[in-house]
Amino acid sequence: MHPGVHAATDPDRAAYIMAGDGRTVTYRELEEDSNRIAHYFRSQGLKTGDGVAFFMENNADYFKLCWGAHRAGLYYTCISSYLTAEEIDYIVGDCGAQIFVSSAAKAGVAAELVGMMPRVKARLMVGTPIEGYVGLEAAIADCPNTPIADESEGSDMLYSSGTTGRPKGIKTPLKNEPLGTPGNTLVILDKLYGVTSDSIYLSPAPLYHAAPLRFCLGMHRMGATVVVMEHFEAEQALACIERFRATHSQWVPTMFVRMLKLPEETRLKYDVSSLKVAIHAAAPCPVPIKEQMIAWWGPVLHECYAGTEGNGFCAINSQEWLAHRGSVGQVRMGEMV
Repeated sequence: MHPGVHAATDPDRAAYIMAGDGRTVTYRELEEDSNRIAHYFRSQGLKTGDGVAFFMENNADYFKLCWGAHRAGLYYTCISSYLTAEEIDYIVGDCGAQIFVSSAAKAGVAAELVGMMPRVKARLMVGTPIEGYVGLEAAIADCPNTPIADESEGSDMLYSSGTTGRPKGIKTPLKNEPLGTPGNTLVILDKLYGVTSDSIYLSPAPLYHAAPLRFCLGMHRMGATVVVMEHFEAEQALACIERFRATHSQWVPTMFVRMLKLPEETRLKYDVSSLKVAIHAAAPCPVPIKEQMIAWWGPVLHECYAGTEGNGFCAINSQEWLAHRGSVGQVRMGEMV
């Protein structure tokens, strides 16, 4: 399961929508542009197991780049859009990225990086490029929009700061699996959260984080539509649920706190009844906050506890949590110690 399957069967379905400006990218567009990007990576000499790095805010080209790298069997490192040039230089060097992609919105830091990252052979920019970068659109313009001959499953290689020293890259061995091979995220979305091609998934978090990135790409495998917030804003998030009739979403507890702090008349004017599943993770959720959220949204909250390393997964739904307040649920995958 991958975007190409849905581009063939339902090409005009929205793969994702940018919440701010309403830009819609269909499965046909995602398929064609990610193919062009995969061809570009091959044209630069990148082979299966090589790496690329992305330093961008949430934008309409993010998933095209991720899928282009993924279908080329590459490692793609999504870097926090708030890091300094020195921090980025370290990560790019450590992950072995040969191609670096930034955006016009990050031009200030991107300009500092021109004289850095010595192992990078090409620098691309989403939007109007600055000196030292080539525009992404121009770079892939002459590349075919059909699949490369040697597609295989790639993988993200994300960095976890941990508690000591430099950030550490989390690198999962590639298995040379055919593109479309189901993974753990797909099983979770299907069996635990009931995602289908009719699902509308609201993603309010930065895409460089593991859960938002992996869940969004998993939604694309399922043929669902992702609504991407460029950045989180409490009232806008509620408006997005109502406007797009979101069925699934993923949050962190701080977002709940900020939404609950809105004036009651503001909170209650938005219709959130379309939500079937509201997942939260990344940090402990205070019991009183979760109680208020369940009272407001209904028993649609699902908490999960896992890690970027993918070494385990716990989950609990609202009914289970109300019987065991404060719990993160039972182990559903891997081993938690």
